[in-house]
Amino acid sequence: MSRINKNVILALLTLTSSAFLLFQLYYYKHYLSAKNGAGLSKSKGSQNGFDSTQWHAVKKFIMLTSNQNVPVFLIDPLILELINKDFEQVKNTSHGSTSECKFFCVPRDFTAFALWYHLWKNEEGWFRIAENMGFQCLKIESKDPRLDGIDSLSGTEIPLHYICRLANHAIHLVVFHERNGNYLWHGHLRLKGHMDRRFVPFRKLQFGRYPGAFDRPELQQITVDGLEVFIPKDPVHFLEEIPHSRFIECRYKEARAFFQQYLDDNTVEAMTFRKNAKELLQLAAKTLKKLGVRFWLSSGTCLGWYRQCNIIPYSKDVDLGIFIQDYKSDIISAFHDVGLPLKHKFGKVEDSLELSFQGKDDIKLDIFFFYEETDHMWNGGTQAKTGKKFKYLFPKFTLCWTEFVDMKIHVPCETVEYIEANYGPYIWIQCRIIPEIQCWLLLKCRMSDGRLW
Repeated sequence: MSRINKNVILALLTLTSSAFLLFQLYYYKHYLSAKNGAGLSKSKGSQNGFDSTQWHAVKKFIMLTSNQNVPVFLIDPLILELINKDFEQVKNTSHGSTSECKFFCVPRDFTAFALWYHLWKNEEGWFRIAENMGFQCLKIESKDPRLDGIDSLSGTEIPLHYICRLANHAIHLVVFHERNGNYLWHGHLRLKGHMDRRFVPFRKLQFGRYPGAFDRPELQQITVDGLEVFIPKDPVHFLEEIPHSRFIECRYKEARAFFQQYLDDNTVEAMTFRKNAKELLQLAAKTLKKLGVRFWLSSGTCLGWYRQCNIIPYSKDVDLGIFIQDYKSDIISAFHDVGLPLKHKFGKVEDSLELSFQGKDDIKLDIFFFYEETDHMWNGGTQAKTGKKFKYLFPKFTLCWTEFVDMKIHVPCETVEYIEANYGPYIWIQCRIIPEIQCWLLLKCRMSDGRLW
């Protein structure tokens, strides 16, 4: 009997508890929800946002870098685009006043930051502390390309990328190194044989598919989702740089091999020409940048960069290329204003335009304008004495950044195809070893369809 009474009592208690729980749910749904309305809904959404894995990963990372004085700034394209859409409001947001997670809580696998490497003082200590905070970190290193021109130092390795994972979100820390020419460079993210290729979905990374070059950004500190971060002061400019940031190095190894076969000209005359040509190139670059005109190294100047990593001392001019759609009517006057008067003008804007400006010491600046067709590009040439026109064909190409005579400057990404379209397959022959007329016929003269004679 007592046993039955216990079972009955237990059943009654269970029934009573269930009824009370149902009453609480009913009360919450039909009374509290109606009373608090949208305010409760917003609070619930906000809590969900700030509880997200990616927000907590970013928060921990920012705490870590702030406490360790690690000079980082936000470069994540998705978040920068969202910030830029509401930039004025974000700039005026104070720390702790954010009630909704709008940026760092957007679902994604990575958040990208940049590290200003030359300002970093405690690399190893930071790495250990990150792991103690729960991060699993992967460090990617490679040779320092800035030392490739120095045999004894060319094997020195530098950090290029850090991937730090917390739960199912990862921070991609892109290491930016300073280069000659006052710009920032990051390297290719190339995994070594022993590294776990399943560590994160590497194919989804926004940075590291190839080396990149960026203008040195001015930074500003703002509050994003309650977290204080640094971002580029001009996020629009930085975002515009990303898809056009690909960088290719000069081929120092091949250049050294070239100079073993053909001794470099280190005469006073050659060194003077290189100095003057460098100054002319820097002046031209500054002038065209001010006009907002894209340009690249072309003809003999491009050949010198590719083959010798330097200006060819007997070329006697500086050659640049410009897409005709980037032509501006004030180019001639702009060069005149900086002391480079027009020497020759061949062709017209709509057909075969070529400009030549006179620099000091009889060094010319030649600008060739390129026209795009369906499956190729071309630039025109005009014979000075007869006025006869030629059309030189090039395969379609895109532009990459490189470093040349201490400058960040464009060259065709498809460099070999571009140079061989200009000079044929004999680019490793130095003209000075044969008479000038034979050199011209061998390396430059072509028919109007771009083939060698």
